[in-house]
Amino acid sequence: MAGRATLLIMAVFFLQPVTFGGWLALIPVIKEELGLSKGELAFALFGMPLALIPSLQVAGRIVGRWGPRRMLVLGFPLFGLAMALPLVAVDVVTLFLALALAGAMVSVPEVAMNVYAARLEKRASLTIMSRCHGFWALGLMFGSAVVAVLGGLAWVLVWLIIVFIPLGAVVGWALPRIADNSVDLDMPKRRLGDVPKALWLVGAMMLLVTLTEGAMADWSAVYLAERIGGETARAGIAVTIFSGFMAGGRFLGDALKRRFGPVALSQTLAVVALAGLMLLVLPLPNWALYPGFALVGFGVAVAYPLGVSAVAAMDDRFESSNIAVLAMLALTGFLLGPPLMGGLAELLSLRAGFAALIPGLMLAVVVARWLRPENSS
Repeated sequence: MAGRATLLIMAVFFLQPVTFGGWLALIPVIKEELGLSKGELAFALFGMPLALIPSLQVAGRIVGRWGPRRMLVLGFPLFGLAMALPLVAVDVVTLFLALALAGAMVSVPEVAMNVYAARLEKRASLTIMSRCHGFWALGLMFGSAVVAVLGGLAWVLVWLIIVFIPLGAVVGWALPRIADNSVDLDMPKRRLGDVPKALWLVGAMMLLVTLTEGAMADWSAVYLAERIGGETARAGIAVTIFSGFMAGGRFLGDALKRRFGPVALSQTLAVVALAGLMLLVLPLPNWALYPGFALVGFGVAVAYPLGVSAVAAMDDRFESSNIAVLAMLALTGFLLGPPLMGGLAELLSLRAGFAALIPGLMLAVVVARWLRPENSS
């Protein structure tokens, strides 16, 4: 049963971000079609984190109460419908509202699939979290690549939603009930002051790393289009390179974690991401952008899966709550990075925005020591 559950949850991790990846590749096209400035695009992108932050805490309690399998079946269709709304936006306000709804709807499948994978790791004594997130990055890469290759057209995203969202719900329903055995209809409430210090510190590292991940996901295509002369459709390849190398890092992550441990691995890859950012911001030829996107993608690959495994091990009873707190901080970084980047781009330049990510990654190297197992007890 564990083998079947592993294959199916990895499929869920692949299917969930396909439509989101398609949206990311469309961002420069939508920006151009709506005539948005960088500042207006930054405002619109802020809709996702604004709605996501409160939604994740609600999702944590819902998943803990009713189980991840049921919530995947419900969460996939709601998320798919929400991801179609940005395509009908007519101005910056409607785009903001559409992305806010999408941010709220992604919370349930996000928490549910991570809770299922974490429970499966503990129950079957497996190490699968990095590979699960590798499939997530692969799904992101696939969605962005399809849209980029087919010319950055909105109807491509519609077809991704039609095909992959129902498939995700079906696969979620097919998951073995192994993780739903932990459903607790009388889940205790936990005060904010009772949240372990280690959880906040691991979450701080997630926030710092995912600021870079989110900024790259949303702005790499825009940055490449700006550098190569405004070819917006072809610039979507930047997202494909970034997410592809992120996927590769995550597929290697479980083996690297066993070999080097979570702390050394996380710190080393943060340095790799720093090297990639330097290729993006230094006055180098345009060809240096492509290895820059690759190094940043590989460098940010394992932080989130390492963090999920660490916080899930802290407390079995508050497992879904811990993952929800971590997801809140990590996804806040992922979704807050783009509007912050846009604000800096409006004031200064996109190059300056990418340079502003460097201090956060340097601090992440220090905070990564809290991924050590004894700090999670």
